[in-house]
Amino acid sequence: MNCDSCAIKNLIYQYAQHIDNGDLDSVAAMFDSGRIVAVDGDGRETAIEGRGAVLALYKSFTRIYNDNHTPHTLHMTTNVLVDVKPGGERASAESCAVVFQALEDFPLQPIIGVRYSDTFTRESAGWRFEQRRIETRLSGDLSRHLLRQPA
Repeated sequence: MNCDSCAIKNLIYQYAQHIDNGDLDSVAAMFDSGRIVAVDGDGRETAIEGRGAVLALYKSFTRIYNDNHTPHTLHMTTNVLVDVKPGGERASAESCAVVFQALEDFPLQPIIGVRYSDTFTRESAGWRFEQRRIETRLSGDLSRHLLRQPA
């Protein structure tokens, strides 16, 4: 079955899969003409626009391990609610994600819980991210996932 809602959900899930696979170039490509807005625990927002800036952000924060070239994470994205706007050229979605991590010396555990608020635009090639707003709701031990703490 092919539908707009399904295609948008696939984009949301593909984002998580790219990160878990350590494919930061593909994550950045999803925002070639889009942006990420990161919201910290105090409500401060930081906007990162375009492929180059998104790639630089993820490379500066995401710890990729040499054994399998991934961050040893599993993003579990859920509660995806998609709203395709009248006319079918724009859409929005809300979802939640919990990120789990495990390493040989770091037992399996949830390390962060976020809320995503996304907007999408339809182009000739299909749907693309216009904006992903990432709001941290819960935070655990990120010491093995991040190279540095956000400012």
